[in-house]
Amino acid sequence: MMTQVQGEGSGANPLRSICIVGGGTAGWSAAALLARVLRGSGCRITLVESSAIPTVGVGEATIPPIFDFLRNIGADEVEFIRRCQATFKLGIQFRDWLHCDHAYWHPFGNLGVTINQRPFHHYYCRNLAQGHSESLADLCPSVALAEDGKFTFPSPDGNWPGGAVAYALHFDAGLVAAFLREHAEAAGVERLDRRIVGATRGEGERIAAVQFDDGETLAADFYIDCSGFRGLLVEETLNAGFEDWKRWLPCDSAIAAPTAAQQQRAPYTVATARSAGWQWRIPLQHRTGNGLVYASDFISDADAHEELLAGLDGEPLADARVLRFTAGLRKRAWVGNCLAIGLSAGFLEPLESTSIHLIHTGLNRLLDLFPDRGFDPALADAYNRDVWREYAHIRDFLLLHYVPNRREGEAFWDHMRGLDLPDTLAEKIELFTRTGRIMSKQRELFSDISWFYVMHGMGLEPAAIDPLVDVAPSAEVRKVINQLSDAMKAFRSAAPTHDAILERLLDPSETRRPHFGTGSGWATR
Repeated sequence: MMTQVQGEGSGANPLRSICIVGGGTAGWSAAALLARVLRGSGCRITLVESSAIPTVGVGEATIPPIFDFLRNIGADEVEFIRRCQATFKLGIQFRDWLHCDHAYWHPFGNLGVTINQRPFHHYYCRNLAQGHSESLADLCPSVALAEDGKFTFPSPDGNWPGGAVAYALHFDAGLVAAFLREHAEAAGVERLDRRIVGATRGEGERIAAVQFDDGETLAADFYIDCSGFRGLLVEETLNAGFEDWKRWLPCDSAIAAPTAAQQQRAPYTVATARSAGWQWRIPLQHRTGNGLVYASDFISDADAHEELLAGLDGEPLADARVLRFTAGLRKRAWVGNCLAIGLSAGFLEPLESTSIHLIHTGLNRLLDLFPDRGFDPALADAYNRDVWREYAHIRDFLLLHYVPNRREGEAFWDHMRGLDLPDTLAEKIELFTRTGRIMSKQRELFSDISWFYVMHGMGLEPAAIDPLVDVAPSAEVRKVINQLSDAMKAFRSAAPTHDAILERLLDPSETRRPHFGTGSGWATR
């Protein structure tokens, strides 16, 4: 039996039907966004998932663009926070990465202010070289709040320091999928609880229909593969190929176990270096997410399990679960009339909380290059080139956390320190260590300041500083730094605790809501 998914559309040759294979965060994100964008077009969207097949929970931590996605699908941010047991995230604290008993921050948001059109990190480096003691917490609002266990929304006028606070969310990935499913179904997405066992190919590199385990089939114009690492459509049917990056990112396993919620929920993620990888701690409203990402070539599963348990701050609430993966990406995420999103497209370890972001950027890229039924190959080619660029950029940024380490005498860390780096990363490190410059490209996820936070945190120091920095008199620069530091002290003192903000958000009688991201604090809606 052939079930044809059909609909009406406008234009010369518009898509009439889309079939999303797989649910979870990836599938339901795709369904929610496409339902919003295509409303009124007559294009029918069907998501197929099997309740008998568990999904892989991808990511409990995010980065600030998560709020852009929520706005794009028309979701209520406060309702999302309540339903998904979310907490706020000001950045990541990295412990023991450079060497044991050392910690540094990669915060969201600004550091200081621009002086004479030069980025503040140059003045910060000169300030340290001159023997001054200001830390990031004295000049970066996100670090200051994180260290104090506090949180605040941007100030009404957006001025520093309140306006420089940037933030994201921690949440329960399973609850997020349920929230998105409800949102998508309310927008008209049809869900089929059925098991897909394969697909048939049509003319050229196209999917003709997906096959269910009972022998029935379903056909659509366009297919979005959210089937996870397996890549049921893009790989098993269309043979997209996979570009393996294990030589640079050898971590290939993760083991996770939840513990009880923190008594005081921290507004940041903790990533602690371990013997052959790193351990995460993510505070949620109802529990704490914990896990160990590790390289199985350097540690056994049993020893990794013991290492995870030793690093927990409480008893595990469930048995630990092991996940296998390979760092890299499909050689072609878009093949013919099939697009891979999420784990079907590729995977990079979640050190910088990019997994969910890559789902959303994949969908945004689809909107930029949205096809009709002709599926011009130029669209897929442009999409695939841009995917590779994005993944390579994040790969380099992840590597930066490893290669300058000083954890000598540990096999995994010695291996990472001796890697033959991609040229793109080697050039970026050389430019910074010689001149203090960082030249991020337009549209790259991590800007100059993010690269600086990690380079500085991992002990890289520039041999020279931008000579334009010396144009500003040292006394004037010190005056600005002192003013910023004094303002920060007042800002830190006045800010409420993270838990106080959460309690206010979760209070059902509270009618005022924050304007997230670029808003003006609390207001009545």
